[in-house]
Amino acid sequence: MSDPVAFDFAVDKAARTVTITREFDADLSLVWDAFTKAELLDQWLPPHPMTAKTKYQDFQVGGKRFYAMVSPAGEERWALQEYTAITPKTNFVLYNAFADKDENAELPGSEWNYTFSEQNGTTTVRISVYNESFERMERILEGFTTGMKMSLGNLDNLLTTLSGR
Repeated sequence: MSDPVAFDFAVDKAARTVTITREFDADLSLVWDAFTKAELLDQWLPPHPMTAKTKYQDFQVGGKRFYAMVSPAGEERWALQEYTAITPKTNFVLYNAFADKDENAELPGSEWNYTFSEQNGTTTVRISVYNESFERMERILEGFTTGMKMSLGNLDNLLTTLSGR
């Protein structure tokens, strides 16, 4: 891996939005796969010491991913995501909500908009997370911030392994 890559994490409480911009020292196809294939998401998304397990994923508009973050004690925290827009290799949007093990969503949720671009072998991912509820955003913000930073670090390591850089 080369020098550290750009990373920006901004919270706009008035707009109930968190924006994350992160560069990865990997080509666009590999980074796109890491964000859109369950077998790869399960490897980097859970912050240590959590693990992740995807029950199912159907990556198409109207399709869903149902997965859990699992604590070392075996406690599961489920989330249900529905893909609302996909432009291959450049953008996808999903609606995310916590859920119970039977896929009953806990509303309100959040809308995640992912944008991908590549220049000279470096891929930039911009993630905008709009929260339907300010109270929900306030409740999860600290853990979300710490968890996302850990997850994106995990992704760096996975991309290094997969790309052989």
